[in-house]
Amino acid sequence: MLWDVVFVLVTAGVAWHGLTYRDAEGQPEWGHLLFGCIALLFCLRVLFFDLL
Repeated sequence: MLWDVVFVLVTAGVAWHGLTYRDAEGQPEWGHLLFGCIALLFCLRVLFFDLL
């Protein structure tokens, strides 16, 4: 249970960083967006299927 909470918090942080990251010109990078989306999927999967 504790590991699930830690996992959700870490993947939520990775998703937040990946989805809100902008380069020096203010444009999002596709690599950050890709891994942010993947992290968000894992975060929501663990949250809804293992914790709730």
